[in-house]
Amino acid sequence: MYRNGIKRGIDLLLSLIGFIILSPIFLIICIWIKCDSKGPVFFKQKRVGKNKEYFYIYKFRSMRTDTPKDCPTHLLSDPEQFITKSGKFLRKTSLDELPQLINIIKGEMAIIGPRPALWNQYDLIEERDKYKANDVRPGLTGWAQINGRDELEIDVKAKLDGEYIQQMSFLFDVKCFFGTITSVLKHEGVVEGGTGEMKKKEEIR
Repeated sequence: MYRNGIKRGIDLLLSLIGFIILSPIFLIICIWIKCDSKGPVFFKQKRVGKNKEYFYIYKFRSMRTDTPKDCPTHLLSDPEQFITKSGKFLRKTSLDELPQLINIIKGEMAIIGPRPALWNQYDLIEERDKYKANDVRPGLTGWAQINGRDELEIDVKAKLDGEYIQQMSFLFDVKCFFGTITSVLKHEGVVEGGTGEMKKKEEIR
């Protein structure tokens, strides 16, 4: 019952409340981004949603407009050259993810769930199929996010997404929510540049 209706109702209610309460912060961030660098305030990117249907995820733009498209930041050889001054703070605090409240309101995402893969992250999509992790709405944050995030290899990330599917419940979502707050405060699992074996294994085809 929770999976089939209650979860979506809670997501919609909380995201609407969050959007209203955080609107002053949205405005401040928008002004900061516009003053900091040339380009749009928002960044959108093609992602894989529920049942592998594509949608466009929204974020506050944290990188220059000449950054290579459709490539995870941790796979760039020198991501620091593309990240803006405002973007560095937004990414560190995960405030760049706030516009995804819009995706949640639209029904494309949930608050808790597997993070939406890029449309061309074929290895991750295939691995998630093994655990039916592509059959649910992707989340603003999730079980894998608080257990390694960018540091995780594809098979490990997909397995954690599978664990979330098996244990999905209100209490488990609450655990993921508060675990995310702890991870953000500690700045855990964020990798801004990939090299060596990790880069080879996660290279986007």
